[in-house]
Amino acid sequence: MFKKILIANRGEIALRIIRACKEMGIRTVAAHSTADTESLAVRFADQAVCIGPGEAQKSYLKIPSLISAAEVTNCDAIHPGYGFLSENAGFAEVCGECNITFIGPSPESIRLMGNKSVARETAVKAGVPVVPGSDGPLEKEADAQKFAAEIGYPVILKASAGGGGRGMRIVHEESELLDSLKIVQAEAGAAFGDKSIYMEKYVTNPRHVEIQILGDKHGNIVHLYERDCSIQRRHQKLIEEAPSTILTEKLREKMTAAALGLAHHIKYYSAGTFEFLVDDKGHFYFMEMNTRVQVEHPVTEMITDVDIIKEQIMVAAGHPLSFAQKDVNMYGHSIECRVNAEDPEKFTPSAGTIKELHMPGGPGVRIDSAVYQGYKIPPYYDSMIAKVIVHAPTRMDAIHRMRRALGEFHVEGVKTTIPLLTRIMHSEEFVSGKVSTRFIEEFLKNVPPKQ
Repeated sequence: MFKKILIANRGEIALRIIRACKEMGIRTVAAHSTADTESLAVRFADQAVCIGPGEAQKSYLKIPSLISAAEVTNCDAIHPGYGFLSENAGFAEVCGECNITFIGPSPESIRLMGNKSVARETAVKAGVPVVPGSDGPLEKEADAQKFAAEIGYPVILKASAGGGGRGMRIVHEESELLDSLKIVQAEAGAAFGDKSIYMEKYVTNPRHVEIQILGDKHGNIVHLYERDCSIQRRHQKLIEEAPSTILTEKLREKMTAAALGLAHHIKYYSAGTFEFLVDDKGHFYFMEMNTRVQVEHPVTEMITDVDIIKEQIMVAAGHPLSFAQKDVNMYGHSIECRVNAEDPEKFTPSAGTIKELHMPGGPGVRIDSAVYQGYKIPPYYDSMIAKVIVHAPTRMDAIHRMRRALGEFHVEGVKTTIPLLTRIMHSEEFVSGKVSTRFIEEFLKNVPPKQ
């Protein structure tokens, strides 16, 4: 087993990894920017190394600084968390060249599934259904026009190297296509350094359902059931739950079989997530794979009692998974709400210092957060300040528990999305399970702002 792990990340996921390592008897090093000097990760890690200024490009995305930090502290592994360099095949390769284990999949898997158009081609070869779309990146404007006419509007343009909801645009009619193509290409180039774009048929009002898998280096791969991530704004997830209300047992079996088949096809190991769109007729389509741990992994942990981070570390060290598929059971229902430091009506960032803070607790409530009273939210990173996760015997019990937890969550000094999340938890649409990826758009249109 590893003796010391460098955590190449920040915030709640860095703290989550530190907790897992402490329980495994592994020492940790927090690699941090100057903006995160006062963070809880720095406080609770065994060691801390400053890797640069607040801007991510000069710190958390700077590979030489991270490798140097690992080497000077004698770390034998690096955990990338999510975001930043977690799906960077080059980073994984450099780690290997420096005899440092990258806690994640192989560079080949990252490269294969990280490019969306290549991942799509791979899924087709593995016999997994995909949304009708271009076979590869669109080379010319004329190609885009021709293909959109063939599959029919609306279509969605996506950055081939995209992720996290960026580099996407829905096109409803031909007159919007060329302008949209230029916009997405510019966004893709700026965010990912790759302007290549591909096109898919846009599935109207789908559900976003993903399958969590874990694989080891011995060829064992298991699924941990599904998560429903349909409630999102601008492709950014706000609420996740497990299991999904739309899946029948038959559909669940088909989707998990598809995920496992594709994982075996690419000889995948580590934690990974296959994301699918599910239409109202029960048809599902592969969308993409995330070759890392997900923000929403806690809901899966709550319903399966599997510690995904620990398994990820064990697998990276060469150990087989600690359980087989027959050992995985699903218990009750779990919901996660992401609390962001944003104006809940305008969705604009709310910077500042947290002057007062009270987080919820009690039976069945888990808080993954790295903020505290007096914490100054840096302007450089994602606005999420906490994840509230609840678990209960039934979905309705979980909704009641989340309502209670959000009611206990008190933050002064910055605006948060807690009021919006509370309204959603009380809405008839959410309670009835009648949601889709357009839920937030319709909800904000039909429900007046809270006074």
